[in-house]
This record gives sequence, structure tokens and C-alpha cells, in this order.
Amino acid sequence: MNKTIVICMAALLLPACATAVISPAPSARPSPSPTGSKKPLNIAHRGARSLAPENTLAAALKAYEAGADMWELDVAVTADGQLVILHDDTLLRTSDAAQVFPLRAPWTASAFTLDELRQLDFGSWFNRTDPFKQIAAGAVSEQDQQSYVGAKIPTLREALEFTQDHHWRVNVEIKDASGTPGDAVVVQRTVSLIQELQMESSVMISSFNHAYLEQVRRLDPQMKTAALVDYSVPDPVALLEGLHAQGFNPDVKTIDLNQVPQLLQAGYEVYVWTVNDPATIRRLAQAGVTGIFTDFPQQFKKALAGGSD
Repeated sequence: MNKTIVICMAALLLPACATAVISPAPSARPSPSPTGSKKPLNIAHRGARSLAPENTLAAALKAYEAGADMWELDVAVTADGQLVILHDDTLLRTSDAAQVFPLRAPWTASAFTLDELRQLDFGSWFNRTDPFKQIAAGAVSEQDQQSYVGAKIPTLREALEFTQDHHWRVNVEIKDASGTPGDAVVVQRTVSLIQELQMESSVMISSFNHAYLEQVRRLDPQMKTAALVDYSVPDPVALLEGLHAQGFNPDVKTIDLNQVPQLLQAGYEVYVWTVNDPATIRRLAQAGVTGIFTDFPQQFKKALAGGSD
């Protein structure tokens, strides 16, 4: 019989015995997910992008007002090394760059300075295209639509300060800047800004470029990171152990729900993107995922309760 067990039996199961045989968790791992069997976090993907132009402060405000637990944004680097909030590699879809700078094709975002980007309208496209048909559904007021006209691209500082002012949380996705000058500075400048604002406890950094996550760990071992993936991962625990990351952010199209309990038991968190279907939201919630990225944070609570769009 194990010596520890003999001692415990002789001590009449003293409370200290129960803790004597438990090994401490490795320091590189986080504590088990705070959500566990609770409701998953409602994470507004690029803000409430179904109600306002994505990656703008207007979208962030709509997400906050909708009761989202946190929001997600994308960080890009300008030609003069400034950090801005933008998803696409080009400016064509979400701005009027082709009209304002007709000779700058193909309008690659990293080829423009911050001052140049500030000249662009990052809101009118939303009114024109109604990407999630929420204007047609009457969910976006005329007043809101008018306020989106001429919307400016936010800097990362502005987005973080908005989050801080609202006592909120944010997932900062660092876009892959490989092949551009921004590749050499984007991680260091992102981490430095978060540290300057003392927002480490309010921010999770994610990226498809896993080398960026390793850079974050070297710069600040305490900063929370998550590995974005859009492919099946046979052993996600091994992936996170290798990266010293705390979160696994899989595409809903490729996630293996059988891996969720394994990840949670190992002390990792699972954040699934991007989910707008109520039935899928409920299925993921039942599986115990930590959080769900959605374009409809305003409908998340209803979806969990069994409602439909």
C-alpha cells in the first residue's frame, strides 16, 4: 500500500491528508476555465458587426450595450508603424480608399500611413451593403446609420481605452504581418501598449501566426494568449503546451467537440469562432466551451435559452 495512504488512514483522514497527495499544476498552465459548466462567454466578433461597421468604436459600443462579455478586434500596422484596428489586408471592402486614393491600387492597408487612413470613411459601406441584413430587418435605426457615415478607423490605443473606460474585456487578434515592415514591430508594440495602459488582466492576445504568441510570452510571460486555428488539430493540448498559451480558438467548422473536455481538464480555455446559428451555440454551450465569438451578440442570450433568430 502507498505510504501516503497509510499515513492518511492512521491520521483518521485529517483534512491535510487530502491535500498532501495533490500535485500542484505546472506554473506554465492557467487555472481551469472559470466558466466550466457555466454559460460560455458572449464575445462580439469585431464588435457587434451585424449592427455597426466592424472594428469601429461604434461596433464596440453596440456590443457593450447588447451585453457581450467581451469583444474581439484585429490589429494591423500602418506604413508609418502605427497600430490600427482593421481585418482585411486591403482597404477596398470597408472603406472608400479607391475613391479617395484612385492611384494607389491595390490599396494594401500596410501601404498607407495613419494620417492617410484617417481621411477615409470606414462606415458608409455598412449602410450601403447591409452585410447581415439587419438594416432591412429594422434592427439598425436611421440615426445610427447616419452616425456611421464618415466613421474613422480606430487606433489600437483608442480601442483599448474604450474597453478600459467601460470596465470591459477584449480579445486582441494580431493579424499576420509577414512580408511587411510591420512584422518586426507589431507584437512588441501591441504588448507595450497593453502594459502601458495596465490592461493585462483585461486582454487576451490571439493570432494565427503562432510565432507571434511565442514573442508575446518572451515579452510578458503573464500575458494571456490563445492559438487561432482553422484546421483540425490532432492534439490541441500538445499545441498549447508548446506555445505556453492559455486558450485554444478553433474554427467552428473544424472543432472536435470530443477534445473540449480534455482541454478544460488540462486547464486550458476553448473559444470557438464564428458562430451565429442558435442551435450550434447551444451545442457548444452544452459541450462546455469557454466562449463563443458571434456576429450577433445581441441575440446570444436568446440563442442559449432556445430561441431562434
